[in-house]
Amino acid sequence: MPVVTKPDVPAVKDNRERFLERAMSRHHYSGDALIEVLHTAQELYGFLTPALLKTIARKLRLPPSRVLGVATFYHFFSLEPKGEHSMIVCTGTACYVAGAQGLMRVLEHRCAKAGSTSPDGKMSVQAARCIGSCGLAPAVIYDGKILPRLTPDQLNAELDRIGVK
Repeated sequence: MPVVTKPDVPAVKDNRERFLERAMSRHHYSGDALIEVLHTAQELYGFLTPALLKTIARKLRLPPSRVLGVATFYHFFSLEPKGEHSMIVCTGTACYVAGAQGLMRVLEHRCAKAGSTSPDGKMSVQAARCIGSCGLAPAVIYDGKILPRLTPDQLNAELDRIGVK
């Protein structure tokens, strides 16, 4: 019986580098466009790797420390892959007084510490200084929706519902 081989299938070309290059070019490789370029990179890659930050620093002629500083200052940027779901716990004064620390303890126990993703990739956890919803304290932003006046028991029930161990 003759051996049947599959025809060579060309690999799918990754155009993300080209799109990022185009974004930097559109801003004339200006260091003043750093945040816009980081936003584009985050959209294209999902998170910002050290190699990607170094490339951006080199192309925009900026010190790598400045690029890393901006990427770590703003909570929108992530230096690791994000989970399937995300929870951002408000830790502002009203939320803190109303019990945000209890919510953070539940998340740290069940999934991950603030600023990281659970080992199973289900949940990314972040803390925010304030989300501007003091009347809803303690508040959590879950996949872009605000969960108001959340208790640790309600949070545990939601984590059970989505299958977080």
